[in-house]
Amino acid sequence: MQTHKPFHLVLEDGTVFKGKSFGFEKPVAGEVVFNTAMVGYPESLTDPSYAGQLLAITFPLVGNYGVPGDVIQNQLSTFYESEKIQVTGLIISDFSFQYSHWNAAKSLSEWLIENEVPGIYGIDTRELTKMVREKGTMKGKLVFPDGDDIDFINPDDENQVAKVSCTEVITYGNGKNKVVMVDCGVKQNIIRCLLKRNTTVIRVPWDYDFNQLDYDALFISNGPGDPAYCDVTVSNIRTAMQTDKPIFGICMGNQLLSIAGGAKTYKLKYGHRSHNQPVQLCGTQRAFITTQNHGFAVDNNTLSADWEPLFINMNDGTNEGIRHKTKPWFSAQFHPEAASGPTDTEFLFDVFIKTLAENNKSIPQLIEEEMDARLVRKQEYQGAEKGTINKVLVLGSGALKIGEAGEFDYSGSQALKALKEEGIQTVLINPNIATVQTSEGIADKVYFLPVTPDFVERVIEKERPDGVFLSFGGQTALNCGVALYKAGIFEKYNIKVLGTPVQSIIDTEDREIFNSKLAEIDVKYIKSEAVTNFAAAKRAANELGYPVIVRAAYALGGLGSGFCDNDEELKTITDKAFAYSPQVLVEKSLKGWKEIEYEVVRDRYDNCITVCNMENFDPLGIHTGESIVVAPSQTLSNNEYHKLRELAIRIIRHIGIVGECNVQYALDPYSEDYRVIEVNARLSRSSALASKATGYPLAFVAAKLGLGYGLPELKNSVTKDTSAFFEPALDYIVCKIPRWDLGKFQGVSRQLGSSMKSVGEIMSIGRTFEEVIQKGLRMIGLGMHGFVANKDLYAENLEKELSEPTDKRVFLIAQALESGYSVEKIHELTKIDLWFLHKLARIKEIEKQLQAAKSLETLADELLKDAKVAGFSDFQITRLVTKCSNDELDDQIKITRAHRKSRGILPVVKQIDTLAAEYPAQTNYLYLTYSGVAGDMKYLGDHRSVVVLGSGAYRIGSSVEFDWCGVNALMTIRKEGLRSVMINYNPETVSTDYDMCDRLYFDELSFERVMDIMELENPMGTIVSTGGQIPNNLALKLAAENVNILGTQAKDIDRAEDRHKFSSMLDELGIDQPRWKELTTFEDVHEFVERIGFPVLVRPSYVLSGAAMNVCHDASQLENFLKLATEVSKKHPVVISEFIERCKEIEIDAVAKDGEILLYAISEHVEFAGVHSGDATTQFPPQKIYVETIRRIKNIAREIAKSLNISGPFNIQFLAKDNYIKVIECNLRSSRSFPFVSKVLKINFIELATKVMLGIPVEKPEKSAFDLDYVGIKASQFSFHRLQLADPVLGVDMASTGEVGCIGDDFSEAILKSLLSVGFRIPQKNILISSGEPKSKVELLDACKTMANKGFKLYATRGTSRFLAENGIESIAVQWPDEEGELNVKQMISQKAFDLVINIPKNTTKRELANDYTIRRGAIDFNIPLLTNARLASAFITAICTKSVEDIQIKSWDEY
Repeated sequence: MQTHKPFHLVLEDGTVFKGKSFGFEKPVAGEVVFNTAMVGYPESLTDPSYAGQLLAITFPLVGNYGVPGDVIQNQLSTFYESEKIQVTGLIISDFSFQYSHWNAAKSLSEWLIENEVPGIYGIDTRELTKMVREKGTMKGKLVFPDGDDIDFINPDDENQVAKVSCTEVITYGNGKNKVVMVDCGVKQNIIRCLLKRNTTVIRVPWDYDFNQLDYDALFISNGPGDPAYCDVTVSNIRTAMQTDKPIFGICMGNQLLSIAGGAKTYKLKYGHRSHNQPVQLCGTQRAFITTQNHGFAVDNNTLSADWEPLFINMNDGTNEGIRHKTKPWFSAQFHPEAASGPTDTEFLFDVFIKTLAENNKSIPQLIEEEMDARLVRKQEYQGAEKGTINKVLVLGSGALKIGEAGEFDYSGSQALKALKEEGIQTVLINPNIATVQTSEGIADKVYFLPVTPDFVERVIEKERPDGVFLSFGGQTALNCGVALYKAGIFEKYNIKVLGTPVQSIIDTEDREIFNSKLAEIDVKYIKSEAVTNFAAAKRAANELGYPVIVRAAYALGGLGSGFCDNDEELKTITDKAFAYSPQVLVEKSLKGWKEIEYEVVRDRYDNCITVCNMENFDPLGIHTGESIVVAPSQTLSNNEYHKLRELAIRIIRHIGIVGECNVQYALDPYSEDYRVIEVNARLSRSSALASKATGYPLAFVAAKLGLGYGLPELKNSVTKDTSAFFEPALDYIVCKIPRWDLGKFQGVSRQLGSSMKSVGEIMSIGRTFEEVIQKGLRMIGLGMHGFVANKDLYAENLEKELSEPTDKRVFLIAQALESGYSVEKIHELTKIDLWFLHKLARIKEIEKQLQAAKSLETLADELLKDAKVAGFSDFQITRLVTKCSNDELDDQIKITRAHRKSRGILPVVKQIDTLAAEYPAQTNYLYLTYSGVAGDMKYLGDHRSVVVLGSGAYRIGSSVEFDWCGVNALMTIRKEGLRSVMINYNPETVSTDYDMCDRLYFDELSFERVMDIMELENPMGTIVSTGGQIPNNLALKLAAENVNILGTQAKDIDRAEDRHKFSSMLDELGIDQPRWKELTTFEDVHEFVERIGFPVLVRPSYVLSGAAMNVCHDASQLENFLKLATEVSKKHPVVISEFIERCKEIEIDAVAKDGEILLYAISEHVEFAGVHSGDATTQFPPQKIYVETIRRIKNIAREIAKSLNISGPFNIQFLAKDNYIKVIECNLRSSRSFPFVSKVLKINFIELATKVMLGIPVEKPEKSAFDLDYVGIKASQFSFHRLQLADPVLGVDMASTGEVGCIGDDFSEAILKSLLSVGFRIPQKNILISSGEPKSKVELLDACKTMANKGFKLYATRGTSRFLAENGIESIAVQWPDEEGELNVKQMISQKAFDLVINIPKNTTKRELANDYTIRRGAIDFNIPLLTNARLASAFITAICTKSVEDIQIKSWDEY
């Protein structure tokens, strides 16, 4: 690599920005301007309008796709806008030394050197942009610190047009219409646009008298500098006006035409230079996104009576074009030819040509006609009119599941907020009691009911809403809405579907209709065939040619889909797919192509914007929910970016979306060829990601559009005064990484493919790719410290691991680089774009340099700074530089931190403002980065901040319920008049919505980052008890740094978390607990187990949701498990305790103040202990516990609260058998059940807890508040159908991905509602029972009698059938899966012969285990409801036999 000399940018006010040179080495001076575009540097740099300017590009990563080699055809450049680079100098933040693109011929650096133009990188372009925004355009110069100085230059002091205009007349083409083009610095794309329209273009110099020529129409081009220099041109235009020939001007052409018509121009404070300027056609609701580059504007007030403004800028109200009221003369201040930028207004060239033939039509009329002519079919708006809707029904998405998670809580909450703002009454149906949207004060009425057509219809009948939203509850709400529409329910009750019409939804969901729609507008799609049986699938696959992908129609997150290479694989996958959908698609696989997504918004007036585009790091073949994703795209050229953008807009116009949708593409990595993969006509996972990535609240805006607003009528919610019709410009990059928890499932396949398996995701924000990928890999919380400096992962067969992706692939790329694989070789195996791989190789390179440093003292400051900019944490730096042992690490990191601070290497806080610093933001949506010299925040140091630590990535055991807790804490802090501050990095959540708090730090919850924020905020206090285990684990470390932890103190938290301390405390208090011991050697283990006997529970210290816990029934299981457990926690040995079978598990959730309990809720599990509390079905208030038991539980809780001096939320879990009570554990934080008990009891536990922690006086609730005459049941949602091969059985390790909570007048009603909400169906006829060991056989006996009496047909495996017969119950015996015979249970399952499968597992012989597994897995794969717990099965059966669905009452939350 060449050495890059230090290079400085000096501004006229004396400010100096220090960077490095990467272009031609010479000092230059000019006017400093900024452009907020995110793509298109080869086009921008060759735009003559930039003559004399030092151009700062606000998007930090530049040079990614190199520069195309240019070809001159018909006197015109193919890829550039002129013959050479026109800017005087280029200013950027992060330069990509290694570029990657099929059309690139050289790097940006080589091109600058070739054109003798200097470039500087390493500049804080955001800080520079803010200075220019605040002070106006400034003179600047680029100089070498040890070289010659030069003077400042003002380019407006000379005629820039004369420098860039041609010097002789040039003619292009030989079309019908002769157009004279006055060249003031014309961009070549303007000539290309005119030639496409059957013209002959006669290009003349700026001062040439063209009136002597024979021509049909006059065109005046763009150009640099002050229009005042072009008086000769103006005088020639005035002469031309004496004829009535059409005139069209662009940019400077607009200014010169205005001056010729008598108006005046003025210099703007800092000009408009971007791809996202919104302009409106005056007097209409038509709006366009335009690309602009100008520093002067026309003064509308000086236009004479014959002229009027044609377009206006929607952000600052400046002139964007004029027209003559009677003559065919008009102009645009923006660039309709758009290279680079959006091509939405290119039709103005057609309008110009039309003026030659149409004499009696006005320009606005021609514009409207031209817009309509481009549509294959004009969509008539059939939605609601503003102000006509008074009551709206919103469908939620139910329990969180893989593929449909917290993002729908966020989008639903946003929609409800938008409706509330309009004063509309809202009714929400969502059984997910843990969500923010089902909280008080968000919707007017909440129904905790299944989101299924029959229940929704009954709510409609009762509530009679005017409108319904289907697009905020994922696929669940969409499928339910489509069913209701087809059944004529909406029509029957006269309800308007708001937003996208249902027919449009059906058009996008049904593949054949969708493909024919795309064909109508010339858009390419993947060739596929919809089939309804295997024979047709086989024929289709062979016609298309393998490999093919199979997917079920109408399914979420690629459910029931997979790749097949031959007929056998096809058979396996189609059988499963048909279980989920009557229609299955077989389509050609484009594995290895890039996957790109656009989020698109359209309003009733046909105005469209794309809010964000994203690029998958992984190529096609991995479901987009499983891929690492970056936004905006990093490897697309301007042409590719805007081609796909234009297609996305064309598609949603044609389909008639109103609101938001996303379009997914496959893009050929070696050409501009593409295919549309799919369109989601609803808010999706990526909508939540795009909202957080850009600061543009998609769901909120979509809700407003559904009520009949147009985009031009709404404001940007971040700046508060610019328009909501705009496309966000990012001056940072974000990276989304999925979080998998595959280790929680026995036997699951770790292979990633077209079906989604991740349970959550994170988003990291930064200003380099290296920074966001390393931050992100730390955030997912899988024990990794970034891309490098981790514990070694070792793969035997590296090539296979790289070409067949698993959840660990990104770390194996680090291993491959370490083993000497070249970037090209890794690309060949993974098909990941070279640009991403080069960046990863750069992280590896910095790692090697850090390893080579001997100590912190000898570590160069520049290397340390480079490492921090590339996302290295202090932990990684310490491990690599000091090479200390793991035990010394914590202390050593503190030394590294102190050293780094003493060298002045500190992070800065940057704000996300949607417009790359062009306009100030009114919200505090923040992140920290080392790429910058100054922060965006002014801290008052007033000690009024309260920091709440969030819960990080959703994972099994920590999900939306902790988000609810965090949000409620924030709301309480705000209500009390304090400043609420949130730190979290999960894009799916409501807590990371910048409206939820006064300051949102979208950043890591690591000790290092939290301390960075603490030092800036200097808060009054910090809350660690509402975010689950992540903040809890930080408590001791933060307290050691004197951070004020509110509520229960860190040492007390540690006394509850550390098993020894907790256990000895219980012994002192005389409270019983299961016998346990902490052991460090195998000998000790065996000795202890012999004493207490099997079964035993084995687990490490400090965990959430029983990570790495296991019950072992014999010595060999114990031996195997211990090998795994020792890896889990480094400094903590293993704990073994007795496992007590067949006893009840009871929990208490409570809030205490100074050790005294103020509020509590006792709940009881339906299942016996042994099922993780997060998976168990919970009833509250408890239904079957002795009064004496409850009294004892309260007393124990009081003693523990007092002993630990608890202030704030806590939860204790108990075992109860007969009347013995043992304490299992105590968490000094809110638990998963806090939202459930708060909502059933109607007392907000977190609000009370937060007030206690803030030291605000609180009242104890009345005793009578605890007397409830109804029951709440919390049931778990499992996502086993997503996890191929996993055994769907419950144990001490948690497996559920979400939950619902429903309320009923009695236990049966509540359990029926809640189990129907998690996807159970009431069986019609046939039930299969395989009831396991004798105890569970007996437990199920009564239920079997009830079923037989109810007329159900019972099938049973042999042992169960015998047992039933002995007890006088008839059943049909079936064969085991591995036996021949006609009633083979495996075949019967695959033919869907049963409506319900009950299989109670038993731990015995290998054969029985295998057969049991086949039955359970079969039920999941063929979508048959499955019960594996005897107590839950009896409860469900009793409920369905005593209550019918009609008996279930439709009552809203406030009616209980």
